[in-house]
Amino acid sequence: MESCILTSPVLYFRKYFNKVRVTGVDQKKITNIEVKKRNRNEVFRYICKQETVSNPEISYQLKISLPTATQITKELLAEGLLEEKGELQSTGGRRAKALSAVVNARLAVGLDITKNHMTMALTNIVGEILKYERISKPYVSGESYYRQASETLETFLEESGVDKGKILGVGISFPGIIDVEQEMITYSHILGVEAVPFDAVSAFFSYPCYFINDANAGAYAEGFHGDGAEHFFYLSLSNTVGGAIFDGQELIQGRNFRCGEVGHMTVVIDGENCYCQKRGCLDAYCAAWHLSDAADGNLERFFALLDQGDAEAAKIWDSYTDYLAIAVNNIHMLLDCDIVLGGYVGSHMGTHLQELWNKVAVRNTFGEKEPFVKACNYKVAAAALGAALKVIETFVSQI
Repeated sequence: MESCILTSPVLYFRKYFNKVRVTGVDQKKITNIEVKKRNRNEVFRYICKQETVSNPEISYQLKISLPTATQITKELLAEGLLEEKGELQSTGGRRAKALSAVVNARLAVGLDITKNHMTMALTNIVGEILKYERISKPYVSGESYYRQASETLETFLEESGVDKGKILGVGISFPGIIDVEQEMITYSHILGVEAVPFDAVSAFFSYPCYFINDANAGAYAEGFHGDGAEHFFYLSLSNTVGGAIFDGQELIQGRNFRCGEVGHMTVVIDGENCYCQKRGCLDAYCAAWHLSDAADGNLERFFALLDQGDAEAAKIWDSYTDYLAIAVNNIHMLLDCDIVLGGYVGSHMGTHLQELWNKVAVRNTFGEKEPFVKACNYKVAAAALGAALKVIETFVSQI
C-alpha cells in the first residue's frame, strides 16, 4: 500500500480520486509551455482578487521572477483582460503601474433547473452577479421545455443590455448525477429523467453549455471567492438531499461522479422508505418537503410559522434537526471540515443555526467549541451562480 502523509481526510480524497483518472500522459514531465500556462493562470487569478496590483507585488506574492510577471501582464493587457489604472504610490524609486482586471471583459450565465422553478444568473469574470431572476417554470421532460428555457434565457440577456459577444457560455445546473466523461445526465429522481445526453439539451441554446450537479454548483458559489485554502462540505437540503466536497479551487467528483451523495447515507437502520427503494436514508428524513408539506407546500410559510412559535411547526422542526444533526456530525467525523448548509432549507437556517449546533455538539466526540456548521451565503441563487462560475473557471483555467 502506498504510504503518504495526510494533512486532512479531504486531501486524501483529492489524492485518491485524482489518481483514479491518471493516465500515462498525466505522468509526463511538466513542459515549459505548461509552466507558462500555469503561471499565466495564477497571475490572472491573483489579479482578479485585487482592486489594483503591480508587477513587483505579483512577483513577490506568487514567487515568480519580475520579468516573468511583467511578460504575463503585458500579454493579458494585449488580450484586453487587464487594464492600467495609473500608478501606485511609491515606497522609494520608480512608481509601479497599477493593474486591474477588466471585470466585464467576459461574461457567463448560469441556469438552474429544478422541479418547479428556473433560475438565471449573469456574472462577470470576477464572479459578480450582474443580473438575477427566478421564475416559476415546472419541469417537463422534452424538447418544448428546453426550447422555452432557451427563449427565456435570451429575453433575460436582452433585458440585461450586455454585449452577448462577451458571453463565454451557459452553465446548466441539474438536480441529479452528472457524468462529464459520458456527457450525460445519468439520473435525476426529482425531474424524473435518466440517460439524457448533454447535446439533447445544449442543442437548444446559442452558447456553449457546461453541465453541473446542483449541489456541486452551490458549493462552487460558496467557495469561489475564497483564497484557495477553503475545504468544506456543502450539504444541499432541497427537494432531495445532496452534497459536495469543495477542496481549494475544485470539487471532488468521485469515481462515478457521485461523491457527496449523502442523501443516501443511512441514519436509521430499517427506517423510513426512501425513493431509492432503500430504508433509513437521510433523504427520507431531511428533504425539504418534510417541512413544506406541513405548510401547504410552502417552505417560507413553514419557517414563518416556526418563527411565530407554532407548536406543530416546532415539533416537526425538532424531529427534522435531530436527524440533520446526526448527518452533520457523521460528515464532520469523516472529513474534519466545516459543513455549509445550502439548498432550500439551508437558505432559511440563519436564525436557527444555534439550535442545530447545540444538537450536533452533544453528539460530537471531541467536544469542539468552535461551531463547524455554517449557513450558506447565496441561498436560492447558489446553484445558478455556481453554474455560471464554472463557466468562468473553465475559461480562466485555459488562459
